[in-house]
Amino acid sequence: MPNTSPGYAVTVRVETPASPGATSALVAAVSGAGGSLTALDVVESHAGRLIVDVTCDAVDAAHADAVTKALREVEGVSVRKVSDRTFLMHLGGKLEVNPKVPIRHRDDLSRAYTPGVARVCRAIADNPDDVRRLTIKRNTVAVVTDGSAVLGLGDIGPAAALPVMEGKAALFKRFAGVDAWPVCLDTRDTDEIVRIVRSIATVYGGINLEDIAAPRCFELERRLREELDIPVFHDDQHGTAIVVLAALTNALRVVGKDKTGLRVVVSGVGAAGHAIIRLLHAQGVRDIVACDRKGAVHRGRGGLDPARQWIADHTNPRGVAGTLAEALAGADVFVGVSAPNLLTGDDIATMARDAIVFALANPDPEVDPFAAREHAAVVATGRSDFPNQINNVLAFPGFFRGMLDAGAREITEEVMLAAATAIADCVAPAELDAGYIVPSVFDGDVAPAVAAAVREAAGQGA
Repeated sequence: MPNTSPGYAVTVRVETPASPGATSALVAAVSGAGGSLTALDVVESHAGRLIVDVTCDAVDAAHADAVTKALREVEGVSVRKVSDRTFLMHLGGKLEVNPKVPIRHRDDLSRAYTPGVARVCRAIADNPDDVRRLTIKRNTVAVVTDGSAVLGLGDIGPAAALPVMEGKAALFKRFAGVDAWPVCLDTRDTDEIVRIVRSIATVYGGINLEDIAAPRCFELERRLREELDIPVFHDDQHGTAIVVLAALTNALRVVGKDKTGLRVVVSGVGAAGHAIIRLLHAQGVRDIVACDRKGAVHRGRGGLDPARQWIADHTNPRGVAGTLAEALAGADVFVGVSAPNLLTGDDIATMARDAIVFALANPDPEVDPFAAREHAAVVATGRSDFPNQINNVLAFPGFFRGMLDAGAREITEEVMLAAATAIADCVAPAELDAGYIVPSVFDGDVAPAVAAAVREAAGQGA
């Protein structure tokens, strides 16, 4: 059975006879149904009966139902209530606004609001640069989406994207103290999105574009960078590329290879794939073969959009054509940011000695990690239940912390490289091995290290 996940955790409240083996029977039922028990709490005790909360992780919603059914079938047990713990976390949303200053009496009110606030308004009107010093702008990011490419769910629209954007904002705050707010736009018109974001940018110190489908995301990012005087960061591009480069840096240390002469195959030429290719290219990696649904991208292939044309013009010097599996033969590195189950273990076996495999499609990677491990020296995925999770949360909180602190206006390749190097260096040489090439997302040293590196690279110092 596939691994259980906290994303499908349930708490089942049951009533059971108060016998010596009552709780043991509940544990056995969960285990027999393949659930992963995480807590068992007696919440009420009465003469002859107990009320027990049984909490466990399941594989998916259907499996959670099967676990509940197994508990219901225990002799003498009745199920009172089933609570989906993920939905409970999201009830009412995951964000709120709290004032940073006390408003306890008339004097506080007179300073925070009228009449005192008028003095601050006049100061900003006289010197617009003071808006960063005297308002929330210096520490606030807009998380902007149109809901057209949300996680692995695709085009689900802005309302359905809101829980993801709330989660992103919560991560900004948790890991770097950055105040972020979801901006979910009910439009797919590029001109309108640019106009809206430009109009609201007064409030924000940075823009984080999120889950916007390619190729529209490329134009949006380019135009907003040109029109705004604050950093515009597309996490699906820049964040993914930064963390992939960090992971690759350490993977190459593990296998004893360097970037010189490296042969890389990238599956997926959307936002993430394009950014990964460009960042690797900027680091001197030239032999990169990018593959989409039609196979390898090369100069002789017609009908390429501008993003693919750039890839054709700057990579694949050997002119490799054919399928993804064919391109993979002899490669040192595979990076997948595309779709599940495109490759088999036999395909990985055709790669070079000490191969590196980053299969990042979520929730199901391009190749089964267990099959890949039989042939590759280092394997990473985007999942939290396998070693070496390539997760953008390693990058974006600290990255924006550094950009905001520096008052930086532009995201450069130098700044991205600095962030990637900082992430890689958070894994000490003594810790580094094939199963540990990137730090944990809960490593408290990561965000400060990334922020410091970004501040310095942005030319502002620490």
